[in-house]
Amino acid sequence: MVSSIIILHARDNVAVARQSIGPGDWLEPDRLRASEPVPRGHKVAIQRIAAGETVRKYGQVIGTATQDIEPGQHVHTERLEMRDFALAHEFCVDAEPAALLPEAERATFQGFLRADGRVGTRNYIAVISSVNCSATVCRAVADHFNNKGGLANHPTVDGVIALTHGGGCAINIKTEGYLYLTRTLAGYATSPNVNGVLMIGLGCETNQIPAFMQARGLAEGPLLRTMTIQETGGTRKTIAAAIEAINSMLDTVGAAVRTTQPASALVLALECGGSDGYSGISANPALGHAADLLVRHGGTAVLAETPEIYGAEHLLTRRAATPAVAEKLLARIDWWRDYATRNDAELNNNPSHGNKAGGLTTILEKSLGAVAKSPHSQLEAVYEYAEPITAHGFVFMDTPGYDPAAVTGQVAGGCTIICFTTGRGSTSGFKPAPCIKIATNTPMFQRMADDMDIDCGGIVDGTDSIEAAGRRIFARILAIASGEPSLSEQLDYGDNEFVPWQIGAVM
Repeated sequence: MVSSIIILHARDNVAVARQSIGPGDWLEPDRLRASEPVPRGHKVAIQRIAAGETVRKYGQVIGTATQDIEPGQHVHTERLEMRDFALAHEFCVDAEPAALLPEAERATFQGFLRADGRVGTRNYIAVISSVNCSATVCRAVADHFNNKGGLANHPTVDGVIALTHGGGCAINIKTEGYLYLTRTLAGYATSPNVNGVLMIGLGCETNQIPAFMQARGLAEGPLLRTMTIQETGGTRKTIAAAIEAINSMLDTVGAAVRTTQPASALVLALECGGSDGYSGISANPALGHAADLLVRHGGTAVLAETPEIYGAEHLLTRRAATPAVAEKLLARIDWWRDYATRNDAELNNNPSHGNKAGGLTTILEKSLGAVAKSPHSQLEAVYEYAEPITAHGFVFMDTPGYDPAAVTGQVAGGCTIICFTTGRGSTSGFKPAPCIKIATNTPMFQRMADDMDIDCGGIVDGTDSIEAAGRRIFARILAIASGEPSLSEQLDYGDNEFVPWQIGAVM
C-alpha cells in the first residue's frame, strides 16, 4: 500500500499529502492519523512542532511555526511564516564538473546551422519594434504573412513574428532599463531561431535605430533591414514597404534546411510557473535530471528567476565553479534586496495566490523546489538579464520571477528551446523558441491535456521515477528541437509573451 504522504528527507518535520486527506485518515499505516483535512499537495506535520521552531522540508528550513502544531495537523499560512535567518554561503565545496559523454556517444538532433556556428531549432523572421509606437505596424506586417497566405510557398519558414513591447521612449539611455531593453532586442535579432529581421521604428523615439545598431554591433544587410514610419510616409506606406522587405528575404530564409547537429548546440531555458506543492517533488527534479543529461551531452541549461532562488542560493554557491561565480550570484541577490526595498516590495512575500492554493507557503519552500530544476553539475557562469550566454554546462541568468519577462531574457541570451514545469496549469509559448510544458500532477495534466506535453504525476503516486521521467523529457527536447511542434506551438501561443524587463523611471 502506498503511503498517503511523501516524506522528502529524514530531517523533515512535515510531509506532503499525496492525495486529499480527511480527518482520521491514516497518514502512515498504524503510525499516524490526520486530525483535520489536508488538501493534496499541502503539508502535514509528522512531528510536534513548537511555536517558534523551524519547519523543515527537503531537509531545509522553509519557515517558522507561529503556534504549536501537533502531528497530523495541516501546516500552511495560518501556522507557518517566513522569518529572517542567516544562511551559510559556502563557496565551491560541492562543485563537480559534468561527466561528459564521449563525443561518439552524444545525442544529435535536426537543427538549422547558422553562419556564426550556432544552431537554431526554428526558422523565423522577426519584425521588431524599436518603440511601442510602431507595434501596430509590426503586427499588421506579421499578420499579412501568417494569416493571409504570405508564406504559402515557403514551408520551411516557421512564421513571421511581431516582437512588440511597451517601451522604447521616455527613458534615459544611461539607465538599466534602457540597457536591458536594447540588449533584449539585439538578442532576439541575433537569435539562432531567427533567420531574418526587420526593425521598425516611429522615427522620433529615444531608442533611435541607428544608435541602437551601432551600440550592439549590428549592420544592415539582406537579412537585417530597418525603417521608420515617419520617414517612410505613414502607416499604410510602411506596412507595404515592410511586406516588400520581407518578401525579399523569403527565398533565402526558406532555403534553410535542417541537418544533423550535436545536442551540445542546444541551449535550454529552465522555467517553472504556476507552481504547486508537487513542483519540487516531481516535474522540477525530473527536469533537473533531463538537464543533467543535456549537460553530459555537452549542452547548456539555463536556470533563472532570481527572486525564486532567494533563500536557496546557498545550494548554488556550494556548486559554483569558482569563487567569482558564487560572488556574482550573491551580488545579484543583493541587487534584488535593494530593488525590492526601493519599490516598497519584499522578497519574502513571493508565493502567488495560485502557489499558496497549491500548497506552497513561503519563498524558502518555493525556491528550494525551483532549484530542483537545475542540473547537479557545477555552476559555470552567472549572467545578467539578456546577456549573451557563451559558457556550456549549467549556468544562471538573473531575471524576474515573472514568467514572460524571465523567458524573454533567457531567449535573448541565446536559449533555443524551453522546458516549463507547472502545477496549476500555466499556458504560454515563447516564439521564436518552442516551449515544452511539463505537468507536476496527473489530474491537472488530464484536465489540461491540450496544453501539457508531459505528465510527471506518476512520480507523486509512485508509478514513475524521477530518472525515467527525466529521460522522457530529454527525448522530447531532442524531438521538438528537431521540428516536432510542442502543444503551445500547435495552439499558436507566443505572439504576446515577448516581455522585456521594464525597470526604472518612465518619464
